[in-house]
Amino acid sequence: MTALQDRTRTRAAHKAQARLNPYLVIAAGAVVVVALTYMLPPFRTYQLATVGAYLCVTAGLTVLTGLNGQLSLGHGALMATGAYTLALWQNKFNLLLPGILVAIVVTTAVGAVIGLAAARLRGPYLAGLTLAVAVVVPSITSTFDETFNSDQGLSVILNPPPDSMTVEQWQAWVCWGGALLTVLALALLTRGRFGRDMRAVRDDETAARLAGVSVARTQVLAFVVSAACAGLAGALFAVIAQSVSPGAFPLTLSLFLLMAIVIGGLGRLSGALIGAVLLVALPAVAHEIGEAAGSQRLEGNLALTFFGVVLVVVMLAAPGGLASLRIPFKKKGH
Repeated sequence: MTALQDRTRTRAAHKAQARLNPYLVIAAGAVVVVALTYMLPPFRTYQLATVGAYLCVTAGLTVLTGLNGQLSLGHGALMATGAYTLALWQNKFNLLLPGILVAIVVTTAVGAVIGLAAARLRGPYLAGLTLAVAVVVPSITSTFDETFNSDQGLSVILNPPPDSMTVEQWQAWVCWGGALLTVLALALLTRGRFGRDMRAVRDDETAARLAGVSVARTQVLAFVVSAACAGLAGALFAVIAQSVSPGAFPLTLSLFLLMAIVIGGLGRLSGALIGAVLLVALPAVAHEIGEAAGSQRLEGNLALTFFGVVLVVVMLAAPGGLASLRIPFKKKGH
């Protein structure tokens, strides 16, 4: 009975989301972001830009895992692919928008290869494959150190922003422009036939096949879409940091991404936004505590600890994630 109630609530939440006009939501989000870039101090604006970059990857990952049921532990490596592609492009051509598009295309191609293999795997085998990708991709930078400059990484050449805005404002506009376009595209995509196919495959592959849904094609396409989002996120991170290195995309990043979307709410784009905020907020708190204690090792362990504690608390209080919470209210007269 509890499982049936949870599924009923999930369907009701999706119907409520479907009633929202995505264009109005994106327009309102753009207005809020622009206003915040003029109100916040530079460091907070930088953090706002980082949330936008994270939103690209968490939105794609929550669609892959929450709507299609594929578990990925390799999205940090896909972000690294996009970041290094943009760095190599910028250092040669210094054309940002085409470079971001190239980064998305290259990461999408990598995601297609992984997706073809992932379509044949289930459960822990799929997790193992994507985990291997997360381990292998950073090691490539050390193998081809003449191209990727090994552990030192690559700088990213960028033209200065217009004189009318600060660097942080420009970064926030670029990152949130990509994030809002990503959310809009995913919202429209998941409302159509492709979204229905993904949910059907997630719920029951046998029933989906009987209904005429190509399970393998749906799973590959879901991975490709999610990889494209990760590639965009990686390129935006390269813009923010103005450099890329293997240390910026460790294995723990993939774990944090997965925990963030679970805490936020699987299958919900609003949950992806909550997860993106947590990806910036919790490590920032851990950094402040680590600095106060004078220990970098403590800082790294605290970030993982915070995510673990929040994950346990949220799963006990709201199994559907923070996005599933509804604020109770009483009508007048009761």
